[in-house]
Amino acid sequence: MSNPVPQGGGQGPMGGASYGGQTQSGGAGTTTGAAPTTTANTAPPSAQNLNQIVTDYLKKKGFTKTEAVFRIETSNLGPDGRPAPRNEEDTLEEGPKRYLKGFVLLRDWIDKNLDIYKFELRKLLWPVFAYSYLELVSQGYNDEAKNFLTALRPHFEATHQDSLNLFAIITLPQHVRENPTALAYKQNKYRIPLNKSLAGNLFHFLEREADNGGTTVTYILQTFCAVDVSARGPIEPYSFEAIYRRAQNIDLDEMDAQEGIPGVFTGISNKHVLDTSAPLKLGPLPMETELRDDVRSELEDEDKLHPPAEGRPTLVEEFDRQIKREEDADGPARTDLPLPPSRARDVVMEMQKVRENRDRFKIEGRTGGVGVAVTACMFTFHNTLGSVSCMDFSNDHKLVAVGTMDSYIRVWSLDGKPLHSAHAPEKGIKVNNRKLIGHSAPVYGVSFSDSITNLDRNIHAEVDGPKPDTHSRLLLSCSADGQVRLWSLDVWACLCVYKAHDGPVFRVLWGPHGHYFATAGWDKTVRVFAQDHASAQRIMVGHDTSISTITWHPNGTYVFSASDETDKTIRMWSVATGGCVRIFTGHTDYISALKCAPNGKILASADIGGNIFFWDIEKGTRIKRCRGHGKGGIPSLDFSVESTVLVSGGLDGTVRIWDVELPADPAKANPITAAPPPATAQQPDGAAATGDSIAVGGSGDGRSITVGGAPAQPANTTTTAGAGVSTSGAGSGTGKKKGKEVQITPDQISAFATKKTPVMKVKFTRMNLVVAGGCYDPER
Repeated sequence: MSNPVPQGGGQGPMGGASYGGQTQSGGAGTTTGAAPTTTANTAPPSAQNLNQIVTDYLKKKGFTKTEAVFRIETSNLGPDGRPAPRNEEDTLEEGPKRYLKGFVLLRDWIDKNLDIYKFELRKLLWPVFAYSYLELVSQGYNDEAKNFLTALRPHFEATHQDSLNLFAIITLPQHVRENPTALAYKQNKYRIPLNKSLAGNLFHFLEREADNGGTTVTYILQTFCAVDVSARGPIEPYSFEAIYRRAQNIDLDEMDAQEGIPGVFTGISNKHVLDTSAPLKLGPLPMETELRDDVRSELEDEDKLHPPAEGRPTLVEEFDRQIKREEDADGPARTDLPLPPSRARDVVMEMQKVRENRDRFKIEGRTGGVGVAVTACMFTFHNTLGSVSCMDFSNDHKLVAVGTMDSYIRVWSLDGKPLHSAHAPEKGIKVNNRKLIGHSAPVYGVSFSDSITNLDRNIHAEVDGPKPDTHSRLLLSCSADGQVRLWSLDVWACLCVYKAHDGPVFRVLWGPHGHYFATAGWDKTVRVFAQDHASAQRIMVGHDTSISTITWHPNGTYVFSASDETDKTIRMWSVATGGCVRIFTGHTDYISALKCAPNGKILASADIGGNIFFWDIEKGTRIKRCRGHGKGGIPSLDFSVESTVLVSGGLDGTVRIWDVELPADPAKANPITAAPPPATAQQPDGAAATGDSIAVGGSGDGRSITVGGAPAQPANTTTTAGAGVSTSGAGSGTGKKKGKEVQITPDQISAFATKKTPVMKVKFTRMNLVVAGGCYDPER
């Protein structure tokens, strides 16, 4: 049933209609004769009444967002019914304070933003600070300007020291009008390039926080700055946008070139993002003064007891040359890498390092592929049934450890002698291998602590002290169970479990000076631990996929990591700051190995496509690419002591030696020539030997290296009883070509082929002997 239409132009029974509880007044209609005339005397509705009508209308129609904004706008009305201004310019207490309030608002929002956007957004802080200070001075708020500068000065001290000192002497409005730098700021708009989505988020945030300082920041950006918006990806020193532009040598956009204002330093800008000239400290870490004096004193005694042969320098002379090289190089400070105080063991180890460096087999550089007499010693593991996942040799070459897919670790003595145990119940047990059980998933990495062959005398004999022990006392392991374990090789037990990674841990590696070690895993992070702390001291974040391999810089202040799958980048991290300082791009396959040269200037990387890349660390550029290994991957690399020769071990069953320096004539073919092949080489089971043949230099004139075939001559083999390890000299041979030929670059010096043993680990000793290890695979 419908309601009757009210008479009198919609008037109610009392002569007025009500809306929302309010009464509207109006005059009654009067009719005269046949021509009716209506006279209305309607009073204007109040502001509150109109606001309620609009609010109800928006709510009824479903305009919820518009309703919310309208309610906020009408919450603070002036006497005239219009919105009152939020920030009165002439309000004494709000005027000077609003600049600090706005800056803090912007700074806190940037700090809570995503990491990839922080680099671009932080460039807003300096112009907001600078123009806020100049505005305070121009308006005569001298004390407030001084307090503003004092409060925020630490935020810009590192990058704008000179500008801050200049602002400190601009204290009067007259200074702002006369100082050339202040005039440059006032007469030019500060240009800020921003990502399109960032600019939208920024101004939406400032509008939302208008009452909390957003209006002041918006006023500064609109009045004194020019925000240039671009549709490109976010610019950050190591974002994909920056990496792509560096790799393609793409010039900066025009708005990047015009960033800031002319003639004034504006801090780190997009112009610096693509620049890889940030200084690095690649020299050796200086030796502790007290340790250096102790080593020198003991070396003098050693020279008296064992004088060097004629024509050979004394140990003290060799040590002085080493110290001079450290002082001449641009290396890090001792305080950059805090280390525990030295012990007697450190003195003996440094003495022996000097001796081995003097007595080593010296390898000259720039061989041009002619070859050097490098000797390789191969350790082959039998009956592993594909269970071995990683391998490492101790630096004194007395021990070898393997991690298995069955979650345990096994350690052997390379010479077959019994392993020492300090555990009292095991004093009489004589075994040459030990099994370490503790992980609950496959073991992906093992690493021995530093060690060296001991002196034949006790340097503390006169004080009846024990002879310092220099063998490997600790072993690190990492596993798919997400744990890193520290094992004692004295009592053969787990000492500590480090739980930090989220997911499997793929790599673990001791630092060059001990005490610190690095780990990397599935969670895309590199973590640096100190052995006496359960939590990581540094966490390096930046890779987009899980990390496949890591290595240390020789001075211990940088770590390199490589990522797999879609990332395929190599990143260099500073241990002191945890930040990324270099990025190397160029690999198109899974990166399987990294190694930094002892001179600290060259990085080598290898992938599963058989490529080896050499990188100039300082410049961040690729030096060259080496080819020679077949498909399958190169799991291990190492440099000679002089950094002039690289050894690589491949899953194609070969150990290869490379000239780090380019050949004198790059077009020159590799002159490796093989002996005439025998008619038929028989394997132990009597089957004819066949193998993949790789043409040297791309020629088919018979110069080839057999991969997976029988050697040209039988090799002497020594098997260690009970250890499952055999030692043999590896040689190269020829056989019938089978499969795809791989082009070998001219800088390959030599190659050692195994029968059916993929090489998992290669290592140069301090005397420049190559030690290699792998597991025999009868099904190859």
